[in-house]
Amino acid sequence: MTAMTSRERVLRTVNFQETDRVPIDLGALKASGIGVKAYNRVKARLGIQTKTRIWDPKFMIAVVEDELMRRFHLDVVPLDISSVLHDARPDGEWLPKTLYPEADGLLPPGTEIGTDSEGRWALLDRNRQPTSLRMPREGYYFDDISFNESGATIDPAGFKPITGYTDEQLAALQARGKFLHDNTGYAMLGWGGGVCFLGLSLITDRPSNVTMGLPSEWMMMLMTEKETCHEMMDKSVEASISCLTQLRDAAGDYCFAWGIAADDSGTQRGEFINPELWAEMIKPHYAKLCAWIHRNTKWKTFLHSCGSIYHLIPHMLEAGVDILNPVQTSAANMDPARLKREFGGKLVFWGGGCDTQSVLATATPGEIREHVRQRMAIFKQGGGYVFNQVHNIQPNVPAENVIAMLDAAFEYG
Repeated sequence: MTAMTSRERVLRTVNFQETDRVPIDLGALKASGIGVKAYNRVKARLGIQTKTRIWDPKFMIAVVEDELMRRFHLDVVPLDISSVLHDARPDGEWLPKTLYPEADGLLPPGTEIGTDSEGRWALLDRNRQPTSLRMPREGYYFDDISFNESGATIDPAGFKPITGYTDEQLAALQARGKFLHDNTGYAMLGWGGGVCFLGLSLITDRPSNVTMGLPSEWMMMLMTEKETCHEMMDKSVEASISCLTQLRDAAGDYCFAWGIAADDSGTQRGEFINPELWAEMIKPHYAKLCAWIHRNTKWKTFLHSCGSIYHLIPHMLEAGVDILNPVQTSAANMDPARLKREFGGKLVFWGGGCDTQSVLATATPGEIREHVRQRMAIFKQGGGYVFNQVHNIQPNVPAENVIAMLDAAFEYG
């Protein structure tokens, strides 16, 4: 078969059509990337001496540079409304910072980091006051200590989701999309304006220093205050449609898919909530959002949901989800062969290519190659598969393991 561009390869893959090889992703969304420390090790091993841009300071995720995109035959780049305002700005406007050894890099313009009373790193707000995001000096990324705070409650009447973006943001998104379209052959995955229905984005009445609250109250409301929950989720979907309308008009034609949610619905051992409750309360709102996207855009719908979600996948398919990430195969009931056998040809699997919990950080490069070969043999049959490891590559992963994984993905794909 004639070699394809990345854009052609990914578009055919998500439509279950034959391709020249399996597409490979590293960093097309903030949950498919690589920690800056591991990324810097890979660059050092390859002799690349550029300064690393840190895409997401909270999780210390690196921007994957074009030189590494080419070296590892990567196919997908992000078009993310949250980062477009600084994507095109020169390195000189980014902020050099080293929060821990081997994590030196450039933080996005406007990022403010200080310390708290315990000596931890703290992300600061616009008034230079510490937010609830803190990093221990021996840590690798920022934790949200609001999970330990009291006082977070749900205020349905005060729930006001974002309904749109500024002209500056939309112009930047359009410019970034046009630049990538005209100057590269990469496929673009859009992100922004999606929903989260497991409570964290619905908790709005909280102390000013708390950015996220526990979802326990929301979990109870899903059973005891169903009408209120439906009203809040419907408001969230309407707001999302308003945002997505703007995003579609600004840059929608450049993207093959758009992220509708980063809504972790599984734990290591099972679904986060009863699948019947998920189907009753959450599924109708996913269905409304997916239906709007399928009627009004050319996008596939992309869902990020960690953990053991096997019993939710049929409901997700019925709701209109096209692509599932990260395919956490180490969780209960998430055996790759079973997933492919039961849902292959109906759901695009984006991930699952390397187990980051028990393989990537500890196995030998040879063992990783064999692990990837086995995963490819399962997932690539019949198409509808994009290679990516399960969630982000953690900072402690050796460079030789990352290189072995990506090289094996190209060889066996």
